[in-house]
Amino acid sequence: MLTRKQKHLLLKFFSMFSVVRGYNILVIVIAQYLASIYIFASDKPLKKVLFDINLLMLVLASAAVIAGGYIINNFYDSEKDLINRPNKSMLDKLVSQNTKLSFYFVLNFSAIIMASYVSFKPVLFFSFYIFAIWLYSHKLKKRPIIGNVVSSVLTLTPFFVIFVYYHNFKSVIFVHATFLILIIAIRELTKDLENIKGDLALNYRTIPIVYGEQMSKKMITILGLATLFPVYFLISKFDIGHMYLYFYMCEILLIIYLVLLWKSNTKTHYLWLHNILKFIIVSGVFSILLIDVDLVLNRIL
Repeated sequence: MLTRKQKHLLLKFFSMFSVVRGYNILVIVIAQYLASIYIFASDKPLKKVLFDINLLMLVLASAAVIAGGYIINNFYDSEKDLINRPNKSMLDKLVSQNTKLSFYFVLNFSAIIMASYVSFKPVLFFSFYIFAIWLYSHKLKKRPIIGNVVSSVLTLTPFFVIFVYYHNFKSVIFVHATFLILIIAIRELTKDLENIKGDLALNYRTIPIVYGEQMSKKMITILGLATLFPVYFLISKFDIGHMYLYFYMCEILLIIYLVLLWKSNTKTHYLWLHNILKFIIVSGVFSILLIDVDLVLNRIL
């Protein structure tokens, strides 16, 4: 049996895990490694990628900055989250704001130290990344369109540092990135629809509030249709192995999503739509394995 103190510490651990969204960070770390193995460094031996200390430092630095980003975002959005996500907000409040901010600075400092192991350029990169996340959370998030664009770019940034590290400028990577940023942009707009109540109460000038829900739905529809272009090129012009199955599934899910979108008008409806997009993104991470199901075995041997 756990003592009261142990239970309290366990609750605080889960609270901090909720604040930094540890599950999201784990998915990003896995995605960075899978992208490195199958896309960015597909011509290198598997062991050389997996046991590359520089890559490990870049991945860990990315994870630390992202965790810090969630903390600072939680700090600025605490009142809004109390309206939009009351249950999560109550769990998050088990850790004091001072503790969260202290952890925020420790994470960012750790990221810079890890980046410095690689070279001075990653130090500059992550310093800018930390500043950009703070600026987004403090100012840009409340501005329509700009906030959505910046959020989408910041979400892709951890993959950009790996892309630059391997100096792999193949066109297939840009097409993959185009598809992903469109899905992320759709997700950001869906989150705005989901969080209208809290955004309105705290004067966040998001797209649904400034331009209306109908305009948001039209923008999402355009973005959804735009995903057809990168999907077409990925399937017809590039060798992506069995990953074409994932893109077919995505387009089917997006059609279902768009049909449901135009029938949605409550927070619960938008939450379900958001979950569809989460599934598309997370399944996309593991579908990278479909590019070559025998690749890992072949490269081990």
